[in-house]
Amino acid sequence: MNKNKGLKHLIEQFLNAQVAEFDAAKNTILAYKHDIEHYTNWLAKKNYNFLEVDQNQIKAYIIYCSDVGLASSTRARRLSALKKIYSFCYDEGWCKLNPSIKISGPRKGKSLPKTLTTAEVSKLLEVSATVGRTSNDRKRNHCMMHLLYATGMRVTELVSLPASAVRGDPNMILIKGKGNKERMVPLTPISRTLMAEWLVLRDRMDALIRKQKGSTSKFLFFSSSVNGHLTRHRFYKLVKEIALSSNIDPKKVSPHTLRHAFATHLLGNGADLRTIQTLLGHTDISTTEIYTHVLDERLKSLVFNHHPLSKI
Repeated sequence: MNKNKGLKHLIEQFLNAQVAEFDAAKNTILAYKHDIEHYTNWLAKKNYNFLEVDQNQIKAYIIYCSDVGLASSTRARRLSALKKIYSFCYDEGWCKLNPSIKISGPRKGKSLPKTLTTAEVSKLLEVSATVGRTSNDRKRNHCMMHLLYATGMRVTELVSLPASAVRGDPNMILIKGKGNKERMVPLTPISRTLMAEWLVLRDRMDALIRKQKGSTSKFLFFSSSVNGHLTRHRFYKLVKEIALSSNIDPKKVSPHTLRHAFATHLLGNGADLRTIQTLLGHTDISTTEIYTHVLDERLKSLVFNHHPLSKI
């Protein structure tokens, strides 16, 4: 391959291969694309050739990422993307050596997931019924927040949930997660009620749109976005608005924080790790084990703050 000629095509081939061979999720592909483009822009400024660099140039890039203040987790993710694309290029015969193969990533500190108390979650759920421009928006937001906390879904799984998954007033719903892996999650009585109420409103709105435009939507939370459903970004902003209205620091609250709260509260009330692993859709139970550390830290805090001997 000529010097830097066809680099865009090379990256596209790599990304297509991740979808075709490894069934990589859309968000994973977008992350790869973003990280690799950041690297190739850095190479262009240094006048380095993508297929001719050695490990010194890649190390210099990782050091640059550190110097501009990127977190160790971000640097580790960037290096992981580079290792994957250079491995792909080597396998395809586009480069004689894989320059990334012997480079170790930055050590990631084991940070505990941020979570919320049951009182804070209860407040968010209560207030979600009052946030929104219209009555329909408020009912949708109330339903989405309850579904998120009741199931521990990822935000992408929630916003892209098909309406067909919830018809018939089910006790459990089928969720398609990362890598198109499916899992069943149970619903709480209140989430079932809110979902059934929203489905009636949703179908009425969909029928009106079908009359006007001749088209219909398969999504439970449909919108006029390119994807046809409420976007992750829009729901993220909605969660922040609900936090503000609840007098809870918005920095503490996100869709992922509610997923963490779901897992932590289940574990704190006696659920076992294997069950939580299944509900969250984790492939490896070591990912789920982080929630035991959250409880350990909470127990330590209770002892240090409330035990009479801790004041001595």
